[in-house]
Amino acid sequence: MVADDIRSWGGTVKAQHFVSRPSWREQLPELLARKEGRSVLGIGLRRSYGDSGLNPDGSLIDMTALDRVISFDPVTRLLRAEAGIAFDSILELFVQRGYFLPVTPGTRFVTLGGAIANDVHGKNHHSAGTIGRWVRRIGLLRSDGTEIELTPDDPTGLFAATIGGLGLTGLISWAEIELLPIESAMMEAETIPFANLDAFFAVAAESDDVTHYTVAWVDCLARGDRLGRGLFSRARHAPLGARLTKQVKPRLSMPFAMPGFMLNRTSIGWFNSLYFYRGRQAAGPAITPYPPYFYPLDAIGHWNRMYGSRGMYQYQSVVPPGTARDATREMLETISKAGEGSFLAVLKTFGGVPSPGLLSFPQAGTTLALDFPNKGQLTLDLLNRLDDIVREAGGRLYPAKDGRISASMFRAGYPAWETFANHVDPAFSSAFWRRVSQ
Repeated sequence: MVADDIRSWGGTVKAQHFVSRPSWREQLPELLARKEGRSVLGIGLRRSYGDSGLNPDGSLIDMTALDRVISFDPVTRLLRAEAGIAFDSILELFVQRGYFLPVTPGTRFVTLGGAIANDVHGKNHHSAGTIGRWVRRIGLLRSDGTEIELTPDDPTGLFAATIGGLGLTGLISWAEIELLPIESAMMEAETIPFANLDAFFAVAAESDDVTHYTVAWVDCLARGDRLGRGLFSRARHAPLGARLTKQVKPRLSMPFAMPGFMLNRTSIGWFNSLYFYRGRQAAGPAITPYPPYFYPLDAIGHWNRMYGSRGMYQYQSVVPPGTARDATREMLETISKAGEGSFLAVLKTFGGVPSPGLLSFPQAGTTLALDFPNKGQLTLDLLNRLDDIVREAGGRLYPAKDGRISASMFRAGYPAWETFANHVDPAFSSAFWRRVSQ
């Protein structure tokens, strides 16, 4: 066990941790037994933006070396693998065989255990729900030395607490998920420009019933009649086409953190305007390999460095259908007026497929995700104003993206948090959990 300084993906939190890096699952019980009085948390590829994957002055168990496939049944499509296997590796192994992840977030550099702990969602939430709906078994190690095999029909509630449980119910050592059959590694995609927020809701409603994957980029600095303008992308797996035999690794990388002064209202406004007009010129149907459709940011290594040495906050909310239109409009107006815009503003409608986890983020409604360069109190004040809008609308924030949510805001959005707390392993903790539960 070594002492390391670990930084959040957003770059706003850095703290010392005592880190263990096991190579075999058989080592895990011993690591949990010799915690030396410190709390513990399992970690993967550390793509959580805030502090849900940090445990300052506590112990971390880095699971990334536990990345082996245990078994795969091509009839049932059930893949059992160690928790540290990356989605990137699963795709590299199985796309060429005609299988795909049932749900994937916007990066393939996330571990299986991390995806389950955050109950990740993707562009197909309206039809497939979250990754938790596709989990069939979980191997969970508790700090008292017991190893439990959990299934969706678990009567104790521990399965529901572990799905989306932020790694707090114990250490996920392995999991079994059902893969999706595909005929091609290519995507039939279409880009549709929309002029404003009302147009977004119209094309989203039309698309959910006719395509598997939907998402939109929105110009969060546009105002007036153009408020909420953007580019809507929808796609499905192509029926026939080539299968990729290997992944395309990042060709570009941010070598250092960009100077903070380069990210301002003017530069973001220019980028957003150029991106919108270029997208409008390239609109229409296209056939594309799956990586650029699902993982555009993965093409740039260490892309988070573009936000400078002070890092950035990602803010992702969801508000229910009855308040979604007004609340989303108010959030975009607030952001535009503040001039604290984002290059990477994503807007999507979630479907009504229920998430299995007690702390799962998605619910029916509209989700807005944005990255804000960290400008200290100025940025925090804006996020607090957005909190007020989301809370009034009956919405909530995504713990995997959060680094500053208050306890009252968290509890308002997750009324099952006390039930969840009963399942938290007493030896497990995180900076996020200490902030919202005490």
